[in-house]
Amino acid sequence: MDNTKEKILQVAGRIFSRFGFYKTSMDEIARTSHKAKGSLYYHFASKEDLFTEVVALELKNLKKELAMVVTDPELDPREKIKKYLLTRMAVLYRASNYQETLKADFFEHFEFVDHLRADLDHWEKEQLKSIIKKGIETGEFADQHEKMDVLLDVFIMVLKGLEIPFFLQNKYSELSPHFDDLINILVKGMAA
Repeated sequence: MDNTKEKILQVAGRIFSRFGFYKTSMDEIARTSHKAKGSLYYHFASKEDLFTEVVALELKNLKKELAMVVTDPELDPREKIKKYLLTRMAVLYRASNYQETLKADFFEHFEFVDHLRADLDHWEKEQLKSIIKKGIETGEFADQHEKMDVLLDVFIMVLKGLEIPFFLQNKYSELSPHFDDLINILVKGMAA
């Protein structure tokens, strides 16, 4: 990525996270990044495109962090599920622009980021499937092959359901000490 585009994304990420999508203007991003407004529109067709790319970077970081958990040879499948969920919540806690898309779902929908969220769902299902399959192979988890798709859908629903109290209702700090209990319930449900 060239320096101008990278600088614009960094500045836009900070401004969007501070003021939100609607209260952020392309003029403010241009001024703060010390770039001409035309430079913004050279790299991004609209404010929506710029915001989408900012959110995409947050999700890219999330995927990178989660992939390290999934491929960690030191963790058994149960530990991977636990660490996956804990890492996911911790990374999304810092992803303020992703959180902005959650808030928008309650008021007006940001259709322009739907493809990012759908891609994340698909990607996460594949990661969780690989962990669960390994757990079945090692005998740690009950054989779930015939209902794997349903199990993965439930996992994703639980993860997304937790985003509302954690991020929209600002209960992350209050509830985070209880993550282990929640995760134990999920993992016990798959035990062999």
